[in-house]
Amino acid sequence: MNYGVVSQEQLEKMDEILTDKLIKIGVDCVIIIDMAGNIITARDNGKNKYDVYSFAALAAGNFATVDAMAKLVGEQEFSLLFHKGTDCNIHFSKIDDELLLISMFGKEISLGFVRLNVVEAIEEIRKLWT
Repeated sequence: MNYGVVSQEQLEKMDEILTDKLIKIGVDCVIIIDMAGNIITARDNGKNKYDVYSFAALAAGNFATVDAMAKLVGEQEFSLLFHKGTDCNIHFSKIDDELLLISMFGKEISLGFVRLNVVEAIEEIRKLWT
């Protein structure tokens, strides 16, 4: 996938997909970043107060660290990552080699439901570049 030049139409469609597939089901915030931590787009429920810029930079570093650990144990990659907290959970999933989709959600929504909707969102996002 080459996202080097993203049109306004593609960004709007990504935002629509993220809103429909994730925000509307109860995800607090969803961000698409590149592997350097640059934000491609971000959507939220209007209630969260996350510093998405700091979060994106840290998330890219976190994913790169886990990627290196995967190689140490003989895996090509770990394509998703999940952190569970008391009140907030974070789900990372690769869109492709260049992009990550990060979802932050509370205990009111199940991981399985988030994962199902993330898979559907990623499939739709990938179609934007084909």
